[in-house]
Amino acid sequence: MKVAFLGLGVMGYPMARHLKDKGHEVTVYNRTAAKAEKWVAENGGRAAATPRAAAEGQDIVFSCVGNDDDLRAVTIGPDGAFAGMKPGAIFVDHTTASAEVARELHAKAKEMGLGFVDAPVSGGQAGAENGVLTVMCGGDAADYAKAEPVIASFARACRLLGPSGAGQLTKMVNQICIAGLVQALSEGVHFAKKAGLDVEAVISVISKGAAQSWQMENRWKTMNEDKFDFGFAVDWMRKDLGICLAEARHNGAHLPVTALVDQFYSEVQRLGGNRWDTSSLIARLDR
Repeated sequence: MKVAFLGLGVMGYPMARHLKDKGHEVTVYNRTAAKAEKWVAENGGRAAATPRAAAEGQDIVFSCVGNDDDLRAVTIGPDGAFAGMKPGAIFVDHTTASAEVARELHAKAKEMGLGFVDAPVSGGQAGAENGVLTVMCGGDAADYAKAEPVIASFARACRLLGPSGAGQLTKMVNQICIAGLVQALSEGVHFAKKAGLDVEAVISVISKGAAQSWQMENRWKTMNEDKFDFGFAVDWMRKDLGICLAEARHNGAHLPVTALVDQFYSEVQRLGGNRWDTSSLIARLDR
């Protein structure tokens, strides 16, 4: 298909590459034009000067930007992608954003004869680079059915969870669960060290039982070694948890652990850990 990708950050850059590798004709746009030009030099395709120009004539337009306001900036207005998309084209947004903005842009797209699927991802930078992301989608079934085979270019799992906004709500569940798991693992590793235990031996045993998780498998070693210069940044996690807590205030959900972990991450930021991996929660215990 003819596709565009808007936003070439640590996630979007490799996701767009996988689209090209799967044979799709790819046009890219990035707010910093030099990055789009670099992507084209490495992968082929073409770069566009505006979201609208990138979207013109495309079957599907993908985006992966920073937040709600960034998403509005690349979709609506005279230079936004919606203004350039042909009737029947589909916009697929991989940004972790609010359910509110997803519903807003879905309604706007429908008014213009376009499709819109909110499709946040999980799997981090490694998942994007290896093309094995998990994609959580909300929107109309017909739009999803057209987009899903193309999303498969960089996903190992993709599912429609419900109407517009359901993808973002599911990503909130994902982040709520991760927050609690990382804090628990941080406390466990911290406790093992204080108790004089061999942390590697402890993890090798308990990871075979009910305590096992992706976080334990992939993060215990770097946590134990005080290494955090990689992965999903604390600043991004606080943005995501802020979205979760705002939605909870709206729907009446009680998230005491999530709220507490969000505050713990604010302490990590005060340690200078804004760009550290989320596993750096252990730093506030060890330091």
